Amino acid sequence: MLLALIAVATGTVVFVVDGDTIHVQLGHRMEKIRYIGVDAPEVPHARHPAHGGRPTSGYFPRTPAAGDAARRVNIELVSGKQVRLELDQRRRDEYRRLLAYVWVGDTMVNAEMVRRGYAQVMSVPPDFRHRALFLRLQEEARAAGRGLWQAAPPVRPAPPTRTPARPGAHPRPAFRASPRRCPDRPPTARPTCRSRSPCRRRRSRGRPGGRCG
Repeated sequence: MLLALIAVATGTVVFVVDGDTIHVQLGHRMEKIRYIGVDAPEVPHARHPAHGGRPTSGYFPRTPAAGDAARRVNIELVSGKQVRLELDQRRRDEYRRLLAYVWVGDTMVNAEMVRRGYAQVMSVPPDFRHRALFLRLQEEARAAGRGLWQAAPPVRPAPPTRTPARPGAHPRPAFRASPRRCPDRPPTARPTCRSRSPCRRRRSRGRPGGRCG
């Protein structure tokens, strides 16, 4: 019953635009087909230049070279072949392209592009029929480094910064606290004053200079 509700059309691929767009001859009309649920790097055209160097999460490149690589894989999969177009809830996008899951025999090309690592998942509501499959295949391709997926560079800790020593400078000895001494006693005297209390500078009691006594 579910299969009967899914709209299906068949045709022949006559041109591959890039990794997610093709031209298909459907009877007496030509349709520009956009793959549902995936997004491949763009290929530069005279009217629509590709975005150069636009990075995305996970180190998936979007350079013109990446777009050309995705297009070559798509050519290998569909060029000149009979395809079956499985439609979802939306029929066309804002550019009037027909939206479809494209099948060649038992292979869904949308999923195969993701599995090989030449397209990313791009979920646009309400077309979520195969979203779970696409996400699983993307995680596998990313983990395996397939296709355009690049491994993240290792994170290296920054080396500790040190202040360079001046030429001829000697290292400072560690600070050691010396015992408190009475200010009017020679260094060889005991470190206490004549009074029984510890040596300290007494403030004004009629004795200038704050001497001990």
